[in-house]
Amino acid sequence: MAGDQKKEFLTRPEDDRDLVVEEARPITKKPPLFRVLLLNDDYTPMEFVVEILESIFGLDRPKATRIMLEVHTQGRGVCGIFTYEIAETKVAQVSAFADQHQHPLLCTLEEI
Repeated sequence: MAGDQKKEFLTRPEDDRDLVVEEARPITKKPPLFRVLLLNDDYTPMEFVVEILESIFGLDRPKATRIMLEVHTQGRGVCGIFTYEIAETKVAQVSAFADQHQHPLLCTLEEI
């Protein structure tokens, strides 16, 4: 891809020296990433956690089950890594879904 890009040069006819000027490209950096975590509690059913992982995070059944067991045994589990806006949205979706089904499941995010 890098070889396909052509550099665009501008010449200024009013200059006698025929200067060639390359347009400056803005310096960009990658946005920070955030982990979305589910926290264990003693009341939320394991099957409900698997349902959340499948429906909100788009995980397949085996991966959702593995993360659910991680939450159950280690106290927390990583559901995914996202940019801030997406991570914040996922946390809000999980919280709303848990509240709607009257479960105290907690979801949070942390910067990597």
